[in-house]
Amino acid sequence: MPPLSSLTVPALKAQLSSLGLPTAGLKASLVARLESASVPSSDAGPAAPLPRRARSPSPGLRRACSPGRADPYADVRVRLDALSSASPRTRPPEHQITWFAALTTYLGYAVLIVFGHLRDFFGLTLSLGSRYEVSKGGGHRSPLLKSWENFYTRRLYHRIQDCFNRPVGGGGGAGCRMKVIERVSYDGNKTMSVACEGKDLGNFEFGPHNETHAGGNVVRQCVNLGSYNYLGFADDWNETCRGDVLGAVERHPVSCASSRAEAGTTPLHSALEERVASFLGKEAALVLNMGFNTNATAIPCVAGKGDLLISDALNHTSIVAGARASKALIRVFRHNDERDLEAVLREAIVMGQPRTRRPWNKIVVCVEGIYSMEGEYCNLKAIVAVCKKYKAFIYLDEAHSIGAMGATGRGVCEYAGVSTSDVHVLMGTFTKSFGGMGGYIAADKSVIDYLRTKCAGSLYHNSLSPVVCQQVITAFKVIQGEDGTDAGQRKITALRDNSNYLRMRLTELGLHVLGNYDSPIMPVMLYNPTKIAAFSRECYKRGLAVVVVGFPAVPILMSRARFCVSAGHTREDLDEAVAKIEEVADLLKLRYARSAFG
Repeated sequence: MPPLSSLTVPALKAQLSSLGLPTAGLKASLVARLESASVPSSDAGPAAPLPRRARSPSPGLRRACSPGRADPYADVRVRLDALSSASPRTRPPEHQITWFAALTTYLGYAVLIVFGHLRDFFGLTLSLGSRYEVSKGGGHRSPLLKSWENFYTRRLYHRIQDCFNRPVGGGGGAGCRMKVIERVSYDGNKTMSVACEGKDLGNFEFGPHNETHAGGNVVRQCVNLGSYNYLGFADDWNETCRGDVLGAVERHPVSCASSRAEAGTTPLHSALEERVASFLGKEAALVLNMGFNTNATAIPCVAGKGDLLISDALNHTSIVAGARASKALIRVFRHNDERDLEAVLREAIVMGQPRTRRPWNKIVVCVEGIYSMEGEYCNLKAIVAVCKKYKAFIYLDEAHSIGAMGATGRGVCEYAGVSTSDVHVLMGTFTKSFGGMGGYIAADKSVIDYLRTKCAGSLYHNSLSPVVCQQVITAFKVIQGEDGTDAGQRKITALRDNSNYLRMRLTELGLHVLGNYDSPIMPVMLYNPTKIAAFSRECYKRGLAVVVVGFPAVPILMSRARFCVSAGHTREDLDEAVAKIEEVADLLKLRYARSAFG
């Protein structure tokens, strides 16, 4: 790659084409800036402030123009801004699994399943014990699970469960640098034990990233690329939130031990609901203590008998659970495809309800802001236009986009240029960008008043902890600049820059990277089931904590690793991660964008 100080417009367009992005729509201001400005290389110091555009400045410009702060991405600023500018107008690249990856994936699952059943058969007929055998029921009771019902858990999951549920031992918890407690197994991964100094550690070997924790536990220092710490509150909590949160501990109980409908509402709950509604431009809001529960209990209240729910094919399982719990009929449209949505709507309106052909009471379209397993954001403007045309209601899940997208962190509505008044129900969570827990529903006051009296999450579930309410309120204040600093805006800017930089570097490695630029989620395709554990273990060995995902969370051919970026990451963190991922990609043959064999 040529130095950016000598990068020409044709060269930039060629690089964008190699990344699967269009070049015809490059903004004129960007092209003019590239033709007239000389961009410094990484050893030439920070970039000079660039002139502001008529509209709100890009994240890169805001960081470069921040007084007294050098732009860590000065040498790649033009590329990052070009990729960010082009991404909203295009669909993300659709990577197809190569024939070799598909063949070896099916073969891998076939071997695991066939040999697993053979071992079950001979173990049962010959009465041979097995570390993976089904647990027997005590006394005269039958087994709780039959062989086939937990075959996947015993024969596939247990073999690689060291890659999941790793306990955190400190060092910021969900922060960008963390300590992971080491585990060992003495029964082939069926059970895991904490590796502790003085105990028999089996085949465990100390590596360069290991140390002994104060309690005697062996821990591993890792760069965290797996948590939803989008705005980095887990890294600077002592500076940004500690005072307010500990003050709330002094004034309020840790738990109300009651539901919102009984004795579980404090002034902090009301203050948080008012702030959420104001932040999103809605009349009212309702906060609940679990994000999954918010969808699972609110959707059955939004739609019922005689209604139609139209769901994106890749919606989160919480939306699926809520839709199934409702009495509404469910239809699915192709992922992020407004044309297929329109076809489903047209057919539903023409045909009416089954058997009676009566018109639907209402039609609700459910979509997400950022799809957590795909790393791409909703084509919201086009979907809103279709829903307006056919008078359908929109239910938008912003679990991953609120706080993380938009110039001021107001989510995918702000990013896509859609008014929140055009989205009838806004749902989101506080577990990602706000460093807390729980979820919210924001809508018209009549809708929220109805949910307060009908939603099971409000009526029966324990209310959100007042201490967590204070954490979220303080995070909102930081994001909105009410703390007297520009820390919130710098967090939003850093998240955007870090996300685009890592996505660009991973794409350059020849990996199959899903999703859009500006999204903090980067799935990298592994495909083969044997590579799920291998990728996780090799990254972990090198001091990278990553998330790997396989069936049934994703389709059987679509196993992947999922990287989540934080505003708390530095460029040095990401460069270190890329270098190690490159080693692992070479070792496991993951460069599917360059070769069918990886």
